[in-house]
Amino acid sequence: MSLAFISRSTPRIISRAGSSQIRLASSKSLRETLQEIVPVKQAQLKKLKAEHGDASLGEIKVENVIGGMRGLKAMLWEGSVLDPNEGIRFHGLTIPDCQKVLPPAKDGKEIISESMLWLLLTGQVPSVEQTRQLSRELAEKGDLPKYVEQLLDSFPKSLHPMTQLGMGVAALNQESKFAAAYEKGVKKTEYWTYALEDSLNLIAKLPALAARIYRNTYYPGRPLAELDKDADLVGNYTTLLGYGDNEGMKEYLRLYIALHGDHEGGNVSAHTAHLVGSALSDPFLSYAASLFGLAGPLHGLANQEVLRWMLAMKDAIGENGTHEQIKEYLWKTLNSGQVIPGYGHGVLRDPDPRFTALQHFCDVRPELKDSAIIQLVKKTSEVAPAVLREHGKTKNPNPNVDATSGCLLYHYGLTEFKYYTVIFGVSRALGALTQLVWDRALSMDAIQKLVAKN
Repeated sequence: MSLAFISRSTPRIISRAGSSQIRLASSKSLRETLQEIVPVKQAQLKKLKAEHGDASLGEIKVENVIGGMRGLKAMLWEGSVLDPNEGIRFHGLTIPDCQKVLPPAKDGKEIISESMLWLLLTGQVPSVEQTRQLSRELAEKGDLPKYVEQLLDSFPKSLHPMTQLGMGVAALNQESKFAAAYEKGVKKTEYWTYALEDSLNLIAKLPALAARIYRNTYYPGRPLAELDKDADLVGNYTTLLGYGDNEGMKEYLRLYIALHGDHEGGNVSAHTAHLVGSALSDPFLSYAASLFGLAGPLHGLANQEVLRWMLAMKDAIGENGTHEQIKEYLWKTLNSGQVIPGYGHGVLRDPDPRFTALQHFCDVRPELKDSAIIQLVKKTSEVAPAVLREHGKTKNPNPNVDATSGCLLYHYGLTEFKYYTVIFGVSRALGALTQLVWDRALSMDAIQKLVAKN
């Protein structure tokens, strides 16, 4: 659903036109930076309530109520804005902007989770030093408690990886500083500091958690590497998955996880974390609930469906299929009553800039220029929009990020389809947990039920 975002960070980083008035963060730590920003934003919200509390954000129609709340302006969201025409912006920055200014890993060129997380939390672009400090902190917090390892190791291999991930995250609730502080009666004004600590601890542990699930489910008995305290979050994750020597996979996962980190708050996973967190459930429980929403076929499984469809087409027309053969296969799919997976979007009306970023990655990586599946994705993106326009049943005939994201994982050798959503789950924590911190900082109320009875 498309929701309005009323909140923005105080330091405006870049103009709408994309000019280069970038405001870098100072040498302060993440906590020091937030300590300065939080009072300013609290004052902004107080002023907003006082001056515009009774302002209308639009009417509610029956189609909104029965259509999944689509089109309603109903949520305050901090980290990103999704415009139907230009796509996602993170505190005003487009994806190309982020690629220019957010520090990469020491051994890479792509955006990394730490610099995206800093931007989402603070609205500021971190320095290289600040990014490295955050990487070090997350690596030092990244080991799993023994009881969580034992829990994961007790699961049957047949248990879906997303079920395992949600249960593992929920079990980490035992580590919650927020829950412990609340039980002791901490002041409401301090809630956000404990939510921040929980959020950083959870993000730090997700690579070890997700990698252990991958190992247990698909490669039982294989040793897991130790966390490298000098590596970035996704660098460690890639190594734990067994792809540490695959530089292309490492760079792709860095880009994928950063780009998928936040996509407004109206999607199922982000909204679920916000909803559950509004009851003051700690970040571990809130994000566990979010993951079970992400596991649904209509949310987190899309790139698997695209990949299956692409492989079926490759089998039907060959790996070097022509544009004309692809066009015929597209019509065959549509005439059978099926949709073309990876095309269209619930909000976007123009090409998804995340797809554009991933396609650029494909174009510049030497190993992908000869990849049959990746080249088939590219050819399809050149043919499908015209076919879908002629078909006339989609508002947006352009490719979305799912059109290529799963195919890239497949190319790099990660062929276990059911695991793909786990990677999405590692990523979406960046935005969902950022919002939980700001929900507590701004003392957002519990979300109450509003029911239209028939």
